Amino acid sequence: MSDTSETPAGAAHSKPPAILSLIGDTPLVEVTQFDTGPCHLFLKLENQNPGGSIKDRIALSMIEAAEEEGKLQPGGTVVEATAGNTGLGLALVAGAKGYHVLLVIPDKMSQEKISHVKALGAEVRITRSDVTRGHPEYYQDMAARLAEEIAGAFYVNQFGNPANPLAHERTTGPEIWEQMRHDVDAVVVGVGSGGTLTGLGRFFNRVKPRRGIEMILADPTGSVLYEYVKTGKLVESGSWAVEGIGEDFIPEIADMSLVTDAFEIDDAESFATARELLHKEGIFGGSSTGTLLAGALRYCRQQTKPKRVVTLVPDTGNKYLSKMYNDFWMAEQGFIHRHPHGDLSDLISHRYEAGEVITVGPDDSLLTAFKRMRDSDVSQLPVVDKNGRAIGIIDESDLLVKVHRAPSHFNDPVETAMTDRLETLPPDTKIKDLLDVFDRGRVAIVMEDDKFLGLITRTDLLSYLRLHMPKSATPPEREFV
Repeated sequence: MSDTSETPAGAAHSKPPAILSLIGDTPLVEVTQFDTGPCHLFLKLENQNPGGSIKDRIALSMIEAAEEEGKLQPGGTVVEATAGNTGLGLALVAGAKGYHVLLVIPDKMSQEKISHVKALGAEVRITRSDVTRGHPEYYQDMAARLAEEIAGAFYVNQFGNPANPLAHERTTGPEIWEQMRHDVDAVVVGVGSGGTLTGLGRFFNRVKPRRGIEMILADPTGSVLYEYVKTGKLVESGSWAVEGIGEDFIPEIADMSLVTDAFEIDDAESFATARELLHKEGIFGGSSTGTLLAGALRYCRQQTKPKRVVTLVPDTGNKYLSKMYNDFWMAEQGFIHRHPHGDLSDLISHRYEAGEVITVGPDDSLLTAFKRMRDSDVSQLPVVDKNGRAIGIIDESDLLVKVHRAPSHFNDPVETAMTDRLETLPPDTKIKDLLDVFDRGRVAIVMEDDKFLGLITRTDLLSYLRLHMPKSATPPEREFV
């Protein structure tokens, strides 16, 4: 006998995937491995949302509000300017509901975020992160312009959308209140769009009036918000590498009057704190997590009486594996400082003795060399023998010359295609001599007697010079110029 209650064919697809029901209700855990002074510090794990960030909450709220208000019709296009996580939330929510999603993203965003939103089906436009409001390539101005040009488009505008803070007032705030058993003294937040600050501030002012719960701002150095809280003045913004928080203006929905105190956290401290959180607590947070935790720790350590403090892990560290959690990127940006030798070896980004250099052996096949180049995103490899001596170098041109007429030559050994006329330099070489090597179209191989230390490319030299830019009129001394 057939079951007449069986779901009709196609009906299962008439509503969004059930994964959207998992947005919110994230865990809260206490910090136990850091010095929190006299305070108890708790982290709201927003990295546990389906899209990996707190922005899933506002994406759902803003899309549902647009549907209810008739601003978003079936088959429409959702357009937004985003630092990445709001875009991920929108790509998840709007994509699941069948809308096209177009995101305008500044070029400083991590590749993981960009790849993620594309994998979710969103269209991405990359624009400049070094321009401010009023410039045609400023990400918010570009998104607003595109929304006007596209028929049936809805410009989300998280910075001015009231459904943004409403998501936190209705969900995040009540969750924290219940998880903390109605006992909260302070909440530490960052401001990107301002939705978290405003939504949480409104909720906590309602359940514990007369500013009974302090709202603490943690802001990246370079953002204008810290100075605005402290002085009431808008200063010229700088630049910062932390993603998702900090602004060069006061967002429309950000109620800065809710902030009771603020802390300014630079990039180096943010990244170090986030990495320490993973090592000590096993919590994998993104770059803004470091800012918020560093601000919360400063606040807690300043207290003279016990307080119960909450801050957030706004997103997952999975989105920063190529940046904040990559030692080479950290060193290149000057956030990890290696012991200087005062010679050419300071320019080597990947050191052979530390196992950081991708190499190939003379007896390895050309196919092996090609795969290592492709997997490591490099265009040349040093050829190192069994004794650890650099005996050659092979690049993409060498490979192409060998195999372009007969791909079967991919099976030939590397020594048949490598260049053995090496440009080797001792560590005490001057930068002028290094430039001569580059002028000849070569890569410099640094050798100390027979010991291979590593390669130096033009990019390595540029990175070194950038980190040693003079901060005053007097240039810094470099012994080996």
